[in-house]
Amino acid sequence: MPQPIFSTDRYKLYPSPRNTVREVFLHEVFVPHPYALVDPPSYDPRGRWSLFVAHRLSDGRNGQLVTFELEADAVRFIERFVP
Repeated sequence: MPQPIFSTDRYKLYPSPRNTVREVFLHEVFVPHPYALVDPPSYDPRGRWSLFVAHRLSDGRNGQLVTFELEADAVRFIERFVP
């Protein structure tokens, strides 16, 4: 059964079925490529992570939102991600 849609102040979010937790962590990375393959485990995160299809409310742009529990994981993702 699909997980429900929910919103934050900045995004409308659709959780990935691959999430082990359905939580929006403090360190967010918006990927403005809605069809890019984003695989957070391949970036070796040390903490928990979550992935969402995202609609950014400020400009109506669609993409993906990856959130990380640890700031170092978000930095590693930004450095390594190539769409």
